[in-house]
Amino acid sequence: MVTVIANQAMAGVPAAASEEVIEFAVREHARLVYRISYSVLRNHHDAEDATQETFLRVLRYRTKLAEVRELRTWLARIAWRVAVDRRKKAPETPLDGTAEAILTLRSSTTSADQILLQAEMQRVLDSLIAALPSNLRDPLTLSTIEELPPAQIADVLGVNEAAVRSRLFRARQILRGKLAVLLEGKHGV
Repeated sequence: MVTVIANQAMAGVPAAASEEVIEFAVREHARLVYRISYSVLRNHHDAEDATQETFLRVLRYRTKLAEVRELRTWLARIAWRVAVDRRKKAPETPLDGTAEAILTLRSSTTSADQILLQAEMQRVLDSLIAALPSNLRDPLTLSTIEELPPAQIADVLGVNEAAVRSRLFRARQILRGKLAVLLEGKHGV
């Protein structure tokens, strides 16, 4: 409903009103843009920088706001491209999660063993996903982490919806097989 109102407000947007639309976009979609950036970059600081860069691009291209049909999808596409471009560069901050782990241990009521096990499981899953070819990894990331529907994923990645569905199926099939092999190896020892 909110997106419909924003899209109606953008039809024939005068220059002064475009600032209101940009403010609306930041207010309503900043979390989505950050989550997409984080899902690609896997680093809080880099994701924040990518989020800022995304909204700077929106500001730079505000004259195109009147042409945007779906604001959320448009922002997701920009965020994805910015994050992928940043991923190609060396990370600006080290990917060391030590400080985050210490804060988790301090603030958590779960045992250290459980936290360690969860972190290890997450690391294994992240490495399995990272090992997927990008044409399978990217739709899976947008679907599972960002919870975007296949139609929006297709818009973000510039492919058709059938290809997205096929790639999601194949990526999940590969992950299921690899996880089964890992679990059999742990139980068989």
